[in-house]
Amino acid sequence: MKLSRIAAFSSALALGAVLALTGAASAQEARTAATTDYVALGDSYSSGLGSGAYDSASGDCKRTPRAYPALWAAAHSPSTFAFTACSGARTGDVTAGQLAPLTSATDLVSITIGGNDAGFADVMTTCVLQSEATCLNRVATARAFVDNTLPGNLDSVYGAIRSKAPSAHVVVIGYPRFYQLSGNCVLGLSEKERSAINGASDYLNAATAKRAADHGFTFVDVAGAFTGHEICSGSAWLHSVNVLNIGESYHPTAAGQSGGYLPAFASAA
Repeated sequence: MKLSRIAAFSSALALGAVLALTGAASAQEARTAATTDYVALGDSYSSGLGSGAYDSASGDCKRTPRAYPALWAAAHSPSTFAFTACSGARTGDVTAGQLAPLTSATDLVSITIGGNDAGFADVMTTCVLQSEATCLNRVATARAFVDNTLPGNLDSVYGAIRSKAPSAHVVVIGYPRFYQLSGNCVLGLSEKERSAINGASDYLNAATAKRAADHGFTFVDVAGAFTGHEICSGSAWLHSVNVLNIGESYHPTAAGQSGGYLPAFASAA
């Protein structure tokens, strides 16, 4: 009996120590976030197109409190939060119109960019409306752009970010794979087209990760987070073709932002 009491007392002490350490870590995280100046840049995957509840003041940029940057800010209460991501943005749009909030005091930056440069919307439109051969040719053209032109575009925007925010921790986030192969979709694109589109997404992410690393930025891959939630999965976190709102097609739903992008960003922030 005496030994059991000693064991129970020891367990209670250990549990108390763990809880104390966990509480201390949580408090430290809260204090750190409270002193963070956070700027969210990028395209529609950062503005939140596809997740609804858009801020009317953001106009065609389609920013929403359901997007991962706003969700992270709401949960962590950074000292300042500037949200300039805009639907349709290319690298040149970021450098020309989104960097004003960046300063030497900026601590944290997030960005998704490069998909529009590579012609993402045109690839998907071509593949949905035209033949398999035309789709595959368009995907090949996009991959050639990723090889030959995109690295320089990314260098320009990454360099501009570092110049304006020399001390910031910059988190570059990639794009998901769009289709679950051998999934539940009966109609629509062929399996060969879906595979080519997924492969192009991986190709874009690999190129982006390389440029991010060369600038000392952190790259986060969301493909794993979206596994099991692609189009054709039966539990999709991505819109398929939406004829009632074509702009939202192939963008994350609110669940994709909160269940996919938010944890991926939070893990690196």
